[in-house]
Amino acid sequence: MTSVRANGVDLGIESFGREDDPLVLLVGGTTMLSWPDALCDRLASGGRRVVRYDLRDSGASTTLDPENPAYDLRDLVADAAALVAALGARTAHLGGIGVGGMVAQVAALDHPDVFSALTLVGTRPVAPGPVDEDLPGHDAAVMGSLFSRPRPDWTDRDAVAAFAADGAGPLGDDPEEARATAARIWDRTPSSDPAVHQANQLRTAFSRIDCAPRWRERLVDLDVPTLVVHGRADPFFPVGNGEALAAEIPGARLLVLDDMGTALRQASADQVAAAMLAL
Repeated sequence: MTSVRANGVDLGIESFGREDDPLVLLVGGTTMLSWPDALCDRLASGGRRVVRYDLRDSGASTTLDPENPAYDLRDLVADAAALVAALGARTAHLGGIGVGGMVAQVAALDHPDVFSALTLVGTRPVAPGPVDEDLPGHDAAVMGSLFSRPRPDWTDRDAVAAFAADGAGPLGDDPEEARATAARIWDRTPSSDPAVHQANQLRTAFSRIDCAPRWRERLVDLDVPTLVVHGRADPFFPVGNGEALAAEIPGARLLVLDDMGTALRQASADQVAAAMLAL
């Protein structure tokens, strides 16, 4: 792991595979660890240079004030395009998961000469906030249960990992994978500030940024091979969001994973990688 300067900020990255292979750039959602190691390894063994990275205010990327971010969605989009150039590539297959999928959609729309293929995982075609009437919103019962839990001491690694494991089941995720990922995120957080730890774990910085203007109506203009991956058990962005996304992007392939909730599982790495490599 290292960092790369792009668009005026430092972005934490991790690379897999050979530098002269075609680039697959994976946008964190918000940290790079949203993308499982096994998936990155499988893509690299398939002849791809894989680089996963942290969004601003997460992981090893520039972190200033995640409670009051002084940037917007278009800045994150510009980061992605600039990172491709900083890595010495002309184009990249761009993958985005969760909120990173929103970054990826707009990046592919705004920089069609930079991004040659698109993989969108567990995301939706609108920004955080009020959802369009035809899209399913968060499962109210699950969200109510999760957000009513007492928050952990964000400076206590074991408490944070246990908090993640406890919330994994309702989200359709594997508790032990959630525990391990939360511990790794904690270890990579370069600050002792509880607010920074909370932002890394709960992805709160993204929910505070300006995502206007809308981009859903532009999806019909996408002209790149696109894969949409969604978990059938996802209560945060229910599967109807992925179905709508795939229906609105010309030629998009929809891959619904029955055993997936909000997070990509290590066990799905081979299936997802094979679909990505086929784009």
